[in-house]
Amino acid sequence: MLPTDGVISFPGQTWEKVLSKVKKAVVFMDDRCSESLHWNGGAALLFEAGARNIKQFSSFEAGGQNEPKAVFVVSTVLKGRTADIIKDIISLSHFQYCVVFTTVPHSIHLLANNVTTDLEGKPVFEQFEEKLCEWMGDMNYTAEVMHAPVVFAPLTQQLHLLPAFSELFPLLEVDLEAINKKRPEKKRFGSLMDVDMHSVPPELQIQIKSLASTLNTLFEFIGTREESFSVGPMSRLIAGELASHPQAKNRRKSAPNKASIVFIDRTLDLTGAVGHHGDSLVEKILSVLPQLPGHVTDIQVDMLELTHLKQTTDTKDILAPGCLAQNQSATARLLWETMLVAKQKEAVMEVRRQLVEAASKENLPIKMSLGRVTAEQLCSYVQLFRDSWGALESHSGVLQLGLAAAQALRHPALPRWDACLAFERLLLQALGDSDLADVLKQLLPLIKSSESGTGSDSGDLSVDDLLVLLVYVYSVAKEACPGGADEEKRVEKVENELIGALTLRLTRQTSLSPLLQEITEVSGPEELTVEHAHSVLENVFERLRGVSRARDHLKNFSSVYTPSDGAHQATYRPLLKQVLEEIFHPDRRECPDIEHMSGGLTDLLKTGFSMFMKVTRPHPSDHPLLFLFLVGGVTPSELRLIREVVSTHKSSPQVLLMSTRLLRPSDVPHLLFSTDRLKPDIGV
Repeated sequence: MLPTDGVISFPGQTWEKVLSKVKKAVVFMDDRCSESLHWNGGAALLFEAGARNIKQFSSFEAGGQNEPKAVFVVSTVLKGRTADIIKDIISLSHFQYCVVFTTVPHSIHLLANNVTTDLEGKPVFEQFEEKLCEWMGDMNYTAEVMHAPVVFAPLTQQLHLLPAFSELFPLLEVDLEAINKKRPEKKRFGSLMDVDMHSVPPELQIQIKSLASTLNTLFEFIGTREESFSVGPMSRLIAGELASHPQAKNRRKSAPNKASIVFIDRTLDLTGAVGHHGDSLVEKILSVLPQLPGHVTDIQVDMLELTHLKQTTDTKDILAPGCLAQNQSATARLLWETMLVAKQKEAVMEVRRQLVEAASKENLPIKMSLGRVTAEQLCSYVQLFRDSWGALESHSGVLQLGLAAAQALRHPALPRWDACLAFERLLLQALGDSDLADVLKQLLPLIKSSESGTGSDSGDLSVDDLLVLLVYVYSVAKEACPGGADEEKRVEKVENELIGALTLRLTRQTSLSPLLQEITEVSGPEELTVEHAHSVLENVFERLRGVSRARDHLKNFSSVYTPSDGAHQATYRPLLKQVLEEIFHPDRRECPDIEHMSGGLTDLLKTGFSMFMKVTRPHPSDHPLLFLFLVGGVTPSELRLIREVVSTHKSSPQVLLMSTRLLRPSDVPHLLFSTDRLKPDIGV
């Protein structure tokens, strides 16, 4: 089996262990594992394997009177809150047989229980089995606890997400301050690049070690020896952990295949993550349609147009929503891949083509029309299927994707997408001509223009949009206007004005968006005092300053900004593109920003010998397969960018992409301003 085929089949393979145990069982699953299952075939997989029912992993759920078997699938450590929920479910049920799967390996459970030595067997899992029997009420009942790395969500053959790590995000300067506070004066770190694994909180250590272990399992499955590289401080920790993974040493001795894996921190380029510049249909679908409950990536498609029901309050929740994950049909899967990487115009044309083809196959009375594709036209094609149950069933995947495209194209929030794009372009040009203080001043009228409005569907920008714009400016500002001490004072003065204007705007909101509820930690405007809003916004700006300094340690990749030269406008230069072009450069130059991580003594010896003789260091383009791992998320526009760079360098390795999530612009303020990056939720 080729390594690339192995990568494609691996996510499905990880579920086999779970499927072998679900016969006649009620399955309780947490959101992160559900999302992985969703992209691997969905609930149908469990029902085909004999599961009786699937329920949410929650203390409010239980098995029925005549359901003696339960299977739990969780992405967390089996202690604390996770153990309490399992206990609650069992105590409300009548189980005699319980199986628990966790995506966290036993070795990391030892760490979570402060056991540093490697013990014989799997004592933590064995102890938990005893607890399960206790909770079931009879020590003779059957309990099994095991590890299954069901964390991969294959969005396409080239892109795998890991929903279990969707909240893992690179650290900022404020996090460095928090780490340093707990260290003696003389041992404080000068920069995030100096931080090591032992100095971060146990929760983050567990997340990073779980991720390294998961990747090790993948490389084991595809029989591959990897060379690890990193760009950025968080990537350095993960790559170092993978390189020194205890179970990897034997694999690396005998593995027949070779690959490189390059980890890249998202914080080094947030301009691309929050920008509305991407000419991508999927970016718009993800941004304007509601998310599937409990999911980070997928959205809800309203299926009402496939029926003759009228849109009323009674019919609102009558139909289960459609979604983007189409695993059943090869045609729908190919259409989804095209939508994900093509430009918007091509993607919309392909959606129309597939709908026309499906209608022709079913002999439906389709009226062909050329020219621009509209949302109304796509809907009229979809509606042709509603009177034929067979046709509807055969093409349901393509119909769901067609409806997703149509609903995004006619969504009332779309004008705001264009408004944000226009402001970003203006700000990018202004950064070349003015200093940061003047550019930030241009945001003041935007904040004040609609202080009472929420900006929800009108062209006015909401507070959420303004936070996204601020991230855009700060992520690109440092290189565009490298000011001195006087400039810093001017920037500080404007920042205080912005904080004042935003505080006023926040306290005048009639309702708070989910993002603002997270950031302020209050559920409604009536609970938000001026003092609290002001202090929240001061924290926001502290993080924004950290964003502007995220590339300070880089030599070659220190800028994502190309200034105007009179003939051409100022442009954004994606960091990902710079990294790939460096990797594929025909001269195979050594790049100081792409650090090779090795856990072996041989590498130390090589470094010693290289003082006396010429030793070539490993290079990311050495092997036929290159994994890119974006820590903190990737955007659909970046998928296209990778494809374009790879096709330009025809002799380059094959590139496969992995990331923690598929980003929409609004995800970034959530990850920056309301996530505890040092203490991710590990279920304890």
